[in-house]
Amino acid sequence: MLVLASSSTYRRSLLKRLGQPFTWDAPDLDETELPGETPRALVARLAEEKARVVAARHPSALIIGSDQVSVRDGQIVGKPHTHERAIEQLTAASGKRIEFLTGLCLLNAATGRCQVMIEPFSVVFRSLTPEAIERYLRADTPYDCAGSFKLEGRGIALFERLEGRDPNALIGLPLIALVDLLAAEGVAVP
Repeated sequence: MLVLASSSTYRRSLLKRLGQPFTWDAPDLDETELPGETPRALVARLAEEKARVVAARHPSALIIGSDQVSVRDGQIVGKPHTHERAIEQLTAASGKRIEFLTGLCLLNAATGRCQVMIEPFSVVFRSLTPEAIERYLRADTPYDCAGSFKLEGRGIALFERLEGRDPNALIGLPLIALVDLLAAEGVAVP
């Protein structure tokens, strides 16, 4: 049995693409970064913590935990939550390369085996005018998305190019890596 340790509708939608039956369970934990914690360490830790919290409620399942941050100029850029903050984020990203780090954990709750990896993916933003930013935000309202865009929506129009092996990582669940982790647990996809 697969359990996605997430309340994200985006991650659930991605996981459905693998054609494996699964359920989901929200881990509900504090996602605050620790003092001195690097972005890579943060996403790896949170992906594993999410999986471990949910594993306590599903002791015989394979638990999938994932966490993502956006990094600009070495600093973590979180979800904007407001229109004003999204304008600030997209204005700061205009014409720049932004790295996204997605931590992925597959925890076998029955055996305790834990696989954790980090999937990097970068986007290079076009030079964005204030008018283009405003039009985009009104169209997609990406206030619950790290970096203030939805790749699966109109966000693709904001980019000059994408750099990485799995664009699904931008949405929050790197499926190529997940297939590898599942195979290591004996789950064949497809």
